Amino acid sequence: MCGRYSLFTPESVIAERFDVTVEGYEPRYNAAPGQSLPVITDRDDGSLSRMEWGLVPSWADERDGHINARAETLRERPSFREAFTGTEGELAAGRCLVPADGFYEWVDSGDTSQPYRVRLSGDRPFLMAGLWSQWRPETAQTGLSAFGDGDGPAAEPDVVETFAIVTTEPNNVVADLHHRMAVILQPGAERRWLSADPGVARELLDPYPGDEMEAYPVSRAVNDPANDTPELVDPVDRSA
Repeated sequence: MCGRYSLFTPESVIAERFDVTVEGYEPRYNAAPGQSLPVITDRDDGSLSRMEWGLVPSWADERDGHINARAETLRERPSFREAFTGTEGELAAGRCLVPADGFYEWVDSGDTSQPYRVRLSGDRPFLMAGLWSQWRPETAQTGLSAFGDGDGPAAEPDVVETFAIVTTEPNNVVADLHHRMAVILQPGAERRWLSADPGVARELLDPYPGDEMEAYPVSRAVNDPANDTPELVDPVDRSA
């Protein structure tokens, strides 16, 4: 799976590498579910948008988000089908790209778990395959109706935009850490993921080559999503 990641690549490099306009960029060393994070969507692939990590389908009753979506079942799972195939209407859904320069996985180590950071060689930034969806909470009552008389006007809640990261089988590097890994797209496949027909898009979701990746242990301080400092990405001894 992918439950945490980093993105601290300089803004100028992100803009040039991904060919996007970047505004309001903040480096993240411990991006976590529930946070508002940058994505590139199929509705506007020339700029970074911000969405909440944890996809909530448009039809959901509760705000119970999915942080990951299995590549093998994107068409079959109702939670992801609309986003994978594309939906236009009052509430839209589609595909997106999630910029990152590393992600974290945990390995059981006795009574504790040891976090590892996985990255491309040279700490190069990359784009993970993602899905996004709009969701609106139930209409809330305002005025006296909020206290039970039911006659007041209904307030239209704001639309919430959310995303999930697509996962696939692990390569040889990640297999030692977890049985799933985030789909990292090859540069030539990044924009194709946004626009290709579902059948073609599915063929882009293979594991990234392990010989271009590495993993190393990092501080257990990354366990707490409240921690978001540069020291989190520094290598440590496994006992640290």
